[in-house]
Amino acid sequence: MRAMVLEKVIDIESEKEPLKMVEMEIGEPGKDEVLIRVSTCGVCHTEIDEIEGRAKPSFFPIILGHQVVGKVVKVGSSASRFKEGDVVGVAWVYSSCGQCEFCRTGRENLCSEFKATGKDAHGGYAEFMVAKERFTYRIPEIYSPEEAAPLLCAGAIGYRSLRLTGIEDGMLLGLTGFGASGHLVLKMVRKKFPRTRVFVFARSEEERRFALQLGAVWAGDIVENSPELLDAIIDTTPVWKPVVESLKNLKPGGRLVINAIRKEEVDKEYLLKLDYPRDLWMEKEIKSVANVARADVEEFLELAASIPIKPEVQIYLLEEANRALRDLKKGSVRGAKVLSI
Repeated sequence: MRAMVLEKVIDIESEKEPLKMVEMEIGEPGKDEVLIRVSTCGVCHTEIDEIEGRAKPSFFPIILGHQVVGKVVKVGSSASRFKEGDVVGVAWVYSSCGQCEFCRTGRENLCSEFKATGKDAHGGYAEFMVAKERFTYRIPEIYSPEEAAPLLCAGAIGYRSLRLTGIEDGMLLGLTGFGASGHLVLKMVRKKFPRTRVFVFARSEEERRFALQLGAVWAGDIVENSPELLDAIIDTTPVWKPVVESLKNLKPGGRLVINAIRKEEVDKEYLLKLDYPRDLWMEKEIKSVANVARADVEEFLELAASIPIKPEVQIYLLEEANRALRDLKKGSVRGAKVLSI
């Protein structure tokens, strides 16, 4: 099979082609696994974190990609949930121990043995992949493979982030950064909390226009003050500056939810700019989002199909994965980026 692999940690700015196209053997599913012929795979900023070493993969060479959609072509001897031909998806959570207190309570995302797709196991930047049946999901029929791929990470992590805000209908929500996850959260909020007004902070004019087109009531730059103080803000950016800038826009008792696996260090001096009376006093909170659990993916897919939520996507070929990653790094393409395999 063809696969785009990462052979070592590298700076995308200095190396324009961090992933290499190679031929590999097709994997054989274990007894509790399925073999999937990949149709599409979403491109996520986490892949940039993996390439540049902030979320270093467990081994090299490795196939990245954790928003995978395809058809089951073979099932393991004890796998029974799916049959050949079923359209399925694989998300960030590849596996967990299944026995710890977190796994027993549906919080696999906090398991100490959590393994991530495309980081601790081969992912979907390839023509085939092997996945754990327990962490494979049925894709609703209303979605094409291109539409479904971003739902598995950008959508699911956005869903978890929205839950963690504790927001209720009519409260005011901010979104900092407006890429794949942000635009899906906005679509979700408009249906789930119709009286909630959404304020968007984004680095580019194009992203701000896009947010207003989708129903945001206001869109401004990362450093701007929102017209009103907000009950909660979800930060989906890869850097520190928006975290500090967001806090000034929270009401007393407001909560900032950081939806990012890592933060780049280019502006880490902002960590030293936290002003306690201004930024955290009056019971403001900062909460991180760690991975996703199975329930997040399952519940979000069901919710998205019922609304329905359709993501905006830009499609690239598998061999164009490096270009897709560069575009993502620059923020030059709106919505989600998806590889067509």
